Amino acid sequence: MEPLIADLALILICAGAMTLIFKWLKQPLVLGYIVAGFLASPNMPYMPSVTDIDNIQLWSDIGVIFLLFALGLEFSFRKILKMGAAPIIAASAVIVAMMTIGIATGQAFGWSRMDCIFLGGMLAMSSTTIIFKAFDDMGLRQQRFAGMVLSVLIIEDILAIVLMVMLSTLAVSQKFEGMQMVTSITKLVFFLVIWFLVGIYIIPQFLRRTRTLMGNETMLVVALALCFGMVVLASTVGFSPAFGAFIMGSILAETLDAERIEHLVEPVKNLFGAIFFVSVGMMVDVNLIIQYAVPIVCIIAAIMVGQTVFGTIGFLLAGQPLKVAMQCSFSLTQIGEFAFILATLGTSLGVTSDYLYPIVVAVSVFTTFTTPYMIRLAAPAYEALEPHLPSRLRQYLNRYATGAPSVAGRDNLWREFISSLAATLLIYGVLCVAIIVMMAQLHKVFLGSRLAALDVQFTVFGFQSSLVNILFAVTTILLLSPFLRTIMVKHNRDSQFQTLWNDNNFNRAQLIALQLLRILIVAAMIGYVLGQNLSWNGGLIITVVAIIIFIILQNRALRHPTQVIEQRFVDNLNQRQTGNKPKYAQPLVEHDIHLSTFTIPVGSSWAAQTLAQLNLGKKYGVHVASILRGEQRINIPSGKTLLLPTDRLQVIGSDHQLATFGRDVEAAAAASASAKTAEDDMVLVRIRLPEGSSVDGKTLQDSGIRENYRC
Repeated sequence: MEPLIADLALILICAGAMTLIFKWLKQPLVLGYIVAGFLASPNMPYMPSVTDIDNIQLWSDIGVIFLLFALGLEFSFRKILKMGAAPIIAASAVIVAMMTIGIATGQAFGWSRMDCIFLGGMLAMSSTTIIFKAFDDMGLRQQRFAGMVLSVLIIEDILAIVLMVMLSTLAVSQKFEGMQMVTSITKLVFFLVIWFLVGIYIIPQFLRRTRTLMGNETMLVVALALCFGMVVLASTVGFSPAFGAFIMGSILAETLDAERIEHLVEPVKNLFGAIFFVSVGMMVDVNLIIQYAVPIVCIIAAIMVGQTVFGTIGFLLAGQPLKVAMQCSFSLTQIGEFAFILATLGTSLGVTSDYLYPIVVAVSVFTTFTTPYMIRLAAPAYEALEPHLPSRLRQYLNRYATGAPSVAGRDNLWREFISSLAATLLIYGVLCVAIIVMMAQLHKVFLGSRLAALDVQFTVFGFQSSLVNILFAVTTILLLSPFLRTIMVKHNRDSQFQTLWNDNNFNRAQLIALQLLRILIVAAMIGYVLGQNLSWNGGLIITVVAIIIFIILQNRALRHPTQVIEQRFVDNLNQRQTGNKPKYAQPLVEHDIHLSTFTIPVGSSWAAQTLAQLNLGKKYGVHVASILRGEQRINIPSGKTLLLPTDRLQVIGSDHQLATFGRDVEAAAAASASAKTAEDDMVLVRIRLPEGSSVDGKTLQDSGIRENYRC
């Protein structure tokens, strides 16, 4: 038998046994996988061991791809935009503080520079999986602070992807070269924008047109094809494969089929994810853990103290009350899957020491066990701290948490206008650069082919010119022209622009300067295209550039292509939200009232009952605002509405009411499962009716047999 099959049998048997035990102990399954990996590794001499580590490592790399792809499916760019600045401020503050603490801790033990940097990155990322599990087990998912924590985790996941790319670049160069780092970040932003724009423009349209052909099997194959296609593309341009998987997942997350794809991919993700975490456990070396016991204890202390102190400060800066800030920060006191991914990255690149991996695993195991206790400790810690705070500080924190923005009206208007303008310049600028690069590559391919012999040389404006070069220059500018016009004129008719223009002459001077800057950007792009293709002097190129800009500005027909493209892009981007989100799903006026979503599990005793029979309003004080059933939405359902398995209820209530309601939703499913007995089995019997029977001469409907005897 091939070693790979035998090794897979061993690790899956160990993983299956350990997950059953950890499920029984009510501990995260990730820990079970790590223990299984340790038992199946050569470091455990008393059990059979994996023989081909390299093959298992390859499968674990595929596991990372699936984990990041699934994470992308749960991510939404629109969700980030709707979060506002609070989670971004909190996540940025926590990451900067924890990276600094991690680097300082590594330096205190005299570790190498790369070990310190990677340790800082590992400590900066809390575990989404572990926190989700803890909130579920403790019934806290519906509380307000939990929503803020989950928002911050989404931001951390995004920044972790960026951090992976930067650490990869840093590991290859081994130098802190500012210009190289700026180039890498610029390259990252460029490809992010291109992939996102093209993906959102094409993929939802493709899935919508082929929906009738997409069975579950076909959908799974297509989704994985898109995932691995982006993995190859990302690797080709110099990024990690996991980064490509995340990008494709986030693009598919904006489609109507996102939940279906997530459901189909989940078993594959679970299998390969298990292999990844088992491979993490294989790196555990008890001797190294004993040898580095002091650093492990210090790193655990750094996480506990750093997250609780600096995390609280970060959430306070984000405008959260002190109690919520402490609940959030105490929830983040662990490291998990991204720490393992970064540790794997450092090991595969050969830039981190052998001892760092087992140290991180040991720290993760300990902090995972303490996570529920830290979450419970937050409220008592707040109650112990709050009376000792100076009254002026308490008043300031309350004002800061509930205060209105202090920015003046005109400043707000300028900020909105500049933000819109910057987004337009970024998006259309990246598209223009992509077109220029694509046409330049086509030009090189043409010049390297046999068709180059057909090129004709002739004189234009006294300069020797190539027909092929002129054709490529003209074609490139024609392709660019709709986008160049948008860069120059978009937002000039917006209400912000008109208000600022009419306000005073000082605003007009600034607006004119911004307009000139936009024209200069366009002129630079056109000049670059002409300069790369034509050997004209500077004066002639400047004249031709000015003429081209004048023609583009005067040609209003160029508005239509970009308007069509923008409309389709916006429709594709919004299709999942418009199909699944109610218009009233906004923060409600009362601070303690909000809207949450619950799913009726398959086999729940609540299924096949009406809302009137369940009487949820009287029992829990909550109100069912909507029922999502597949792609159908039932808004403001009546008492006669029947609940079905997998229905998603959008429920309005307070934190306490929603927590109680959520526990009973799960309890209804468990009670229904335990109530199944042998009496549920169907049997077929024949009964002869005696003379004078009470049902003699009656129809089946009038006899009452079904109603009275359930047969």
